[in-house]
Amino acid sequence: MATGNHSMVMEFILAGLTDQPELQLPLFFLFLGNDVVTVLGNLGMILLIAISSQLHSPMNYFLSHLSFIDLCYSSVTPKMLVNLVAEKNVISFLECMTQLYFFLILAIAEGYLLTAMAYDRYVAICSPLLYNVLMSQRMCSVMRLVVYSLGFFGATIHISCMAMLSFCGSHVVRHYFCDILPLLSLSCSSTHVNEVLFFIIGRVNTLAPTVAILVSYTFILFSILRIRSTEGRSKAFGTCSSHLIAVGIFFGSITFMYFKPPSSNSMEQEKISSIFYTTVIPMLNPLIYSLRKKDVKNAIRKVVGN
Repeated sequence: MATGNHSMVMEFILAGLTDQPELQLPLFFLFLGNDVVTVLGNLGMILLIAISSQLHSPMNYFLSHLSFIDLCYSSVTPKMLVNLVAEKNVISFLECMTQLYFFLILAIAEGYLLTAMAYDRYVAICSPLLYNVLMSQRMCSVMRLVVYSLGFFGATIHISCMAMLSFCGSHVVRHYFCDILPLLSLSCSSTHVNEVLFFIIGRVNTLAPTVAILVSYTFILFSILRIRSTEGRSKAFGTCSSHLIAVGIFFGSITFMYFKPPSSNSMEQEKISSIFYTTVIPMLNPLIYSLRKKDVKNAIRKVVGN
């Protein structure tokens, strides 16, 4: 076995989504269409919030950052499309680590951003008189900084430990992008520290937002149930519905991925889970918010009408 870290001079081959040639072209056009819808939907949401004064609220401020994160996913995993049409998709070690680094930043930041949005709904429904104080522009900026800082922090720890590994033998990454588990399976040095970090960081960054969101919505539910009018309860539920759908889809796929021992994960299961939070969710989020948020629908009508 070779000693030392030889990773910096090596290249990996991305296996891609499927090894069945007859599926590659249909999948290429499917995901190309998905990417087009994702870019147009999220970029449109960002621009709509920027130009529509009626959407200048804390919730929509966070929504614009959610759209920014979802927009970036299509830039982080572009080699998925290349894999479906190229005979061999080679990626250098540096490119691989860069791709993994930004993917982790986005995934971790999105979880905490959804938590910030849950807190916004909690304040709006449970403490409406203090909303402008608790969700001031300065407070929103601080929360945004914390969200991205947690993403950078978690990703930096993972990448720092990954860079210390040695890779030998097979260079084929059984995935359509560089992810932690497929890379660990290729290492010829001990991955114990990496697996422990994967276990701890993955679960902390899943459990902490999940618990915070559940607590927020528990208080929200009690507050809504105290509203006497049916119309008032319906309106309060309506302000939370789009966020709850986004939370359910995102954390459902993440939980499926991270709350299993690494040894029980098959690469096929990981690919399916990864497709959800790198391609499906970024496409669905702008659709969910544009169809279910009344202020967004009104702003779209106003812009289209002009």
